[in-house]
Amino acid sequence: MQKVQIKYRSLPSDLLVLALLGALVYALIAFGQEWQSDFNPSIEIDLSVSSIPKYALFSALRGLSAFIISLLFTFVVGYWAAKSSRAEKIIIPLLDILQSIPVLGFLPGLVLALVAIFPTTNVGLELASIIMIFTGQVWNMTFSFYASIKSLPSDFEEVSNLVGLNSWEKLWKVEVPFAMTNLIWNCLMSLSGGWFFLMVCEAFTLGSQNYRLPGLGAYMAVAIQNNDLSSILLGISSMAGLIIVMDMLIWRPILAWAHQFRLEDIPGLTASEPLMNNLLRDSAILNWFTLYLRRRALRRKFIETELVSNNRQTPWILKINFLKFFQNRLISKIITAAIILFFLLLLIFGTGKLVGQLVAVPADEWELVLEGTLFTFLRVFGAILLGTAWAVPTALWIGTNGKRLRVAQPIIQILASFPAPMLYPLALGLFLWLKIPFSVGSMLLLLLGIQWYILFNVLAGAMRIPQELDEAMRVIGSSRRKRWVKLYLPSIFPSLVSGWVAAAGGAWNASIVAEYLYYEGKLMSTRGLGSVISQAAFSKNFNLLAASLMVMVAAVVVLNRTLWAKVYHLAQTRYRLDLY
Repeated sequence: MQKVQIKYRSLPSDLLVLALLGALVYALIAFGQEWQSDFNPSIEIDLSVSSIPKYALFSALRGLSAFIISLLFTFVVGYWAAKSSRAEKIIIPLLDILQSIPVLGFLPGLVLALVAIFPTTNVGLELASIIMIFTGQVWNMTFSFYASIKSLPSDFEEVSNLVGLNSWEKLWKVEVPFAMTNLIWNCLMSLSGGWFFLMVCEAFTLGSQNYRLPGLGAYMAVAIQNNDLSSILLGISSMAGLIIVMDMLIWRPILAWAHQFRLEDIPGLTASEPLMNNLLRDSAILNWFTLYLRRRALRRKFIETELVSNNRQTPWILKINFLKFFQNRLISKIITAAIILFFLLLLIFGTGKLVGQLVAVPADEWELVLEGTLFTFLRVFGAILLGTAWAVPTALWIGTNGKRLRVAQPIIQILASFPAPMLYPLALGLFLWLKIPFSVGSMLLLLLGIQWYILFNVLAGAMRIPQELDEAMRVIGSSRRKRWVKLYLPSIFPSLVSGWVAAAGGAWNASIVAEYLYYEGKLMSTRGLGSVISQAAFSKNFNLLAASLMVMVAAVVVLNRTLWAKVYHLAQTRYRLDLY
């Protein structure tokens, strides 16, 4: 009787596992067929409801493929930059420049090159789309992992050396667990950054040629172009559903698992069991597979132990330590010299081409670029001020209370993951109804995307405010205003600065879609650098595109090295809260 009951309980979970597995197999097969289909750059997008599941699966697979590549890039490049001082001097400035280049900066050359390499199938277009999504995800993840490795406490270093951990064991047992919490939250925000440009990555125009790939981004682009309100609402709902499903299947279990790596306990905040874990706990299929993997891991460990105890030679595959390639001085020097030589040759070649393009830009277009830079600069900082005005009090209200945090965190997480450009038509319609000029409305469109960077970072800072200090100030009768001025704002200021920097970089890149978009079949554009870049990319004016991209990169890098560097220094010296 007991056996029958166990089987009955596992049946719903097993059916769910089989359904998820079947959906994954179907998606991979259909996605593979799409890659191998005949080259069709302007495929017809079906706006019917029946096409939504397939388009959602295709967009999810592109986003996850780009995310996997970003994660591999993060571990290799971030670790290398943190461990090699020579590589750090090259990698970090290079990443700082690359993250300043918007998606449209990579788009023309990438698409034309890959289409030329794969002229008969859609492989080139699919690769271009995934790589463009990758450029919207990877930089934030890499900087986060690099910063975590660099800030590893000296106590951890000493204990690792004391117990004799090699570089590979130290990475996976000490450094990755220490970086895990920040890395996962930045992965979440980075995946959201990839979704942000989904419409641009799946539907774009170069000159007279339209390029489209089946997906939710292309679905929304065509719906907006056709001014089909029902399809727009359906696309928004489908994207929201996709984000919620991915949150249930991927992020909630990962965040709950990562709770074990926290160095501090926040009163009132405990790791809740994700819904998907509860649904799959009784699955006999999943339990059997998990047990099988554990047995294989134990068997491998037993074999290694037996080989060591019997003084037998370990198989060469078990002795490979790839991290030694990054720490061996001779190999590091050779690799670094090769990279320097490669980038030096690339720089010489690229500089020659760039100078030729910049010289060909007429004076009136240079005036347009510089004028647009000023207007975009004002919109970026206007959006940051507006985002700060609501995000700081909201994050403090949520982050200082465990109950509110448990309720609000998953809601904020889902809202932050939603690509803001999909809401632009509805938001723009509201702004026009309120008779707000598009020059101001584009700043509010920027706000829709960048406000979450500020909110998430301030929320993280608010969660670290020592409860003892807050309670002590309440006991001595401090007013709420005094607690804000003396405790709350100084405590969250370093996190707020990180949010400002991330929001500023995101706003400069988002200007290419916030300052130049279609609404009800009409082109809406305003003076700004993002608008100039979009116009240049769509008209194949590569000289103007090169000039506007160079100015945007220069503006972002100069601001990072001057204004934001000074604010960072202020946060680290005057508003640093250390507990001993």
